[in-house]
Amino acid sequence: MALKTFRPFTPSLRWTALSDFSEITKHRPERSLTEAKRKTGGRNCHGRNTSRGIGGGHKQRYRLIDFKRDKVGVPAKVEGIEYDPNRSARIALLVYKDGEKRYIIAPQGLQVGATLMSGPDAELATGNALPLKKILPGMPIHNIELHRGKGGQLVRSAAMAATITAAEGDYVTVKLPSGEVRKIHGDCFATIGQIGNPDHINESLGKAGRSRWLGIRPITRGMCRNPVDHPMGGGQGKSKGGGGWHHPCSPWGKLAKGGKTRRKKKYSNVFILERRKK
Repeated sequence: MALKTFRPFTPSLRWTALSDFSEITKHRPERSLTEAKRKTGGRNCHGRNTSRGIGGGHKQRYRLIDFKRDKVGVPAKVEGIEYDPNRSARIALLVYKDGEKRYIIAPQGLQVGATLMSGPDAELATGNALPLKKILPGMPIHNIELHRGKGGQLVRSAAMAATITAAEGDYVTVKLPSGEVRKIHGDCFATIGQIGNPDHINESLGKAGRSRWLGIRPITRGMCRNPVDHPMGGGQGKSKGGGGWHHPCSPWGKLAKGGKTRRKKKYSNVFILERRKK
């Protein structure tokens, strides 16, 4: 996968850098594995706007991804690598020996025609899903479960990978991409390999219109607003918080930088050995 740049015929093209989609082999989704994705415009069931900056965008269908990988012991062949508009990673279409089709997140280096397997007896190869206690320390993993059978919840974005650092008793110590080190039960499943599309972080949309195609609307900075609209608004000229210093926050006063959002007595605190890097 590489980035595609353009000759600067227009100002927006000068900085545009997009994926060349060279790894995509299948250009139409499997219709049976998609469902309608309704646009909300950021509004809840009462019609009130609860998520600012959302609206418009191209029509999309949601791809049903198999995060559980619970088809144990049945080999599957990779039929194609596809683009998914709902996530930064690519997805792979698997066709199992019994004829069932499922989507998974495509790890880097996965080729069409490869055979994948899930279960404790699966080979330690890219794309296979195994319990954490069966995976060797140091191997890159993704799509990690926190509770057995619930499906992968951690490490699902493009280019992400975690590593197992130690195993003790029933639990395995995993270092996540954020730098957090935590214990996860050894029976929880994870998929081997780093997620593909590593150049996603280097993509540049180039123009505001491309953001609108993605359903992202512009948002004005709080400092530019009036005091009635934002705690940081008002003041003569460029000032923070109506002439006096005000800590960056949301329109409803929730701290935006450095404020603690995690509950102090959350049950999973005992499993976190080292917090993420600041």
